[in-house]
Amino acid sequence: MKVKTILVSQPEPKVENSPYFDLIDRQKVKIDFRSFIHVEGVTSKSVRAQKVDLSKFTAIILTSRNAVDHYFRIAEELRFKVPDAMKYFCQSEAVAYYLQKYVVYRKRKIYVGKRTFSELTPIIKKYKTEKFLLPSSDKLKADIPEKMNALGVNWKKATFYNTVVSDLSDLRNVYYDILVFFSPSGIDSLFHNFPNFKQNDTRIAVFGNTTVKAVENKGLRVDISAPTTEMPSMTMALNKYIQNVNKK
Repeated sequence: MKVKTILVSQPEPKVENSPYFDLIDRQKVKIDFRSFIHVEGVTSKSVRAQKVDLSKFTAIILTSRNAVDHYFRIAEELRFKVPDAMKYFCQSEAVAYYLQKYVVYRKRKIYVGKRTFSELTPIIKKYKTEKFLLPSSDKLKADIPEKMNALGVNWKKATFYNTVVSDLSDLRNVYYDILVFFSPSGIDSLFHNFPNFKQNDTRIAVFGNTTVKAVENKGLRVDISAPTTEMPSMTMALNKYIQNVNKK
């Protein structure tokens, strides 16, 4: 079956040169963007209840832009002035770049991983004398605490924001040829909103092994998967799939 419509379970890209817009032009498909999940910050009272004293930490581990936003939000609410000597360990270049919203980059000690948390851990391991805080969502990947504990460093996880299911009830009678997911939370949201969801002819595209497992655990079929060696991005995987089915 040919592909004409795609729903991506993320917000619409803010940059004009997004590869999704190239895909729309190249393949003449309609792509809608919709967040299946969103984050809500916890209160500073909730952070205090987790026995977190921001002044006791010398380094912050930041796994996402949400973590950056909510760390500085809580710091402001608690009237905590983040010291100039604070070290920041960012999971990726994108997170480190976003950090500039709050700190003057060249004056700070910032350490950057390549992309995954596993690639950041060797850098963290070199700083055993630091006291690390990992501000995260309530849905932190289970392997992250395991990896931190294995490093033998002084660290604490704290929930600074919650991952919440978005209301998708307006999509009840809308059909898409392809649904695109990037996390198990997106799959949870699909079934929370539509408990009787049947895949039928809908193709499902997923990014990452944990998302593949989440889809298969629900008895659904994965039709498109990324990243792979040949298809490192979701847009490349979508483009190849659409090329193949639309030329038939």
